[in-house]
Amino acid sequence: MSTNLLALLPEIILTITGVLVMVLEPVIAPGKSRKPLGWLAILGTAASIAATCYQKHILNTTGTFTGFYATVQIDSFSIFFHLLIASIVLVTLLASLDYFASPITHAGEYFALVLFGATGMMFMTCSVELLMVFIGLEISSISTYILAGFRKGHATASESSLKYFLLGSFATAFFLYGIALCFGATGSTSIGAIATGLNTTSTPTLAILAVAMVLIGLGFKVSAAPFHVWTPDVYQGAPSPVVALMSTAPKAAAFAVLLRFLFNGTPMLRGHWILMVEILAILSMTIGNLGALLQKDVKRLLAYSSIAHAGYLLVAFTGIHQDAVSGALFYTAAYAAMNVGAFLVLTQLSGFDEPLRTIDDFTGAALKRPFLAALLSFFLLSLIGIPFTGGFFGKFYAFSGAIHNGHLGLAIFGLANSGVACYYYLRLLAALYARPVTEPAVNPLKLTAPAAIAITAAALATLALGVAPNRVLHLVQRATPETLPAYISAPTTASTAH
Repeated sequence: MSTNLLALLPEIILTITGVLVMVLEPVIAPGKSRKPLGWLAILGTAASIAATCYQKHILNTTGTFTGFYATVQIDSFSIFFHLLIASIVLVTLLASLDYFASPITHAGEYFALVLFGATGMMFMTCSVELLMVFIGLEISSISTYILAGFRKGHATASESSLKYFLLGSFATAFFLYGIALCFGATGSTSIGAIATGLNTTSTPTLAILAVAMVLIGLGFKVSAAPFHVWTPDVYQGAPSPVVALMSTAPKAAAFAVLLRFLFNGTPMLRGHWILMVEILAILSMTIGNLGALLQKDVKRLLAYSSIAHAGYLLVAFTGIHQDAVSGALFYTAAYAAMNVGAFLVLTQLSGFDEPLRTIDDFTGAALKRPFLAALLSFFLLSLIGIPFTGGFFGKFYAFSGAIHNGHLGLAIFGLANSGVACYYYLRLLAALYARPVTEPAVNPLKLTAPAAIAITAAALATLALGVAPNRVLHLVQRATPETLPAYISAPTTASTAH
């Protein structure tokens, strides 16, 4: 197998599977279940995980390798994010198999769009050329724009999709402008060449502006304040399993690009971009937590929570290189596990039409669905950062890394915000175990085996990250992003060890 094909093997598998789903969907007779298409998507995702493991085997044998003229790079960093994104997609698909009650919901297109979105996200994490990152970003974004409005006939769904598309396009323009300014300052859009060019650039101010533009573009994808205005409305209108996916996997991909760009592409400008990151972290934590305090709608509450967690994760960026990367990667994995789990539980409790929306609607849920209520409580405790959960060690590594690099005030500010967050998480948790005054008319989903496996897997991952974090920590410590020189005229089959 050529190095080019090997470098994009997981993405190729996901793309082929998505195309097969689209080709087979019209073949299934109207009125028949589209669940077989979901199983095909699950098999394709599992195959992409296997392909990533094969890449890891090659990586251990030959070292870091590149493809397509050194624009795509496979290292421990990209392997980590490939496995994380594919795992998120896998549990989301498992929980979505019985989400669509009838064929009019176009379940086939849903499964294909999830696969195509995952393809773009994976492509972003292994690209070391900013224009290639942009291509992956667009593939991911277009899929999630459509998925956000997938509950056709619901006004909030249409608003969700349109707002996400308009603001997303605006943010993409900033990202593209940042790429153009990088080229103007260094003469290249390759991350390796940008790092080299910054040593001799005659326009450092242009390079600083380029970093700011890239931060704005990616800040939108990770819901960092003040680029967060789309988040509450989109989360409220999108289907719960879609929110489970879009609140974690695209964020993971965007943070991967941000880590590689800042620490490998622009280390010479660290004194400038670390100030920008600190401002984004403070704004995100403050606006996210204060906004969540005012929410009664559960999905909007978790949307503001997502903004706050983006701030916590950005705190990790202020540590020294190794601490920053390992802390950010660990937090990304922990947040993915607990947030996916929380939204998958909401999917099971509310069903397709989602009649349970406010905190009061969830009052007494533990009386009818004790297993799901217990799992949701566990995920909420992890989001708070209670010990023996993944959320605790995620915040611990993020804040300790900042302290070790002299950012004590920022860490204290993050801890104070974590205390504020306890109120709205515990308010929802208390409602689950309170006795309801009236019984809401709800038609929840039956907890099937695939959905139970998905939710249990998220819970076990959250627990494992809180009880035995060392194994994952050792993994992420080896996943520091590497930047190889950009070989503009190198053969596409060249393999380079680092």
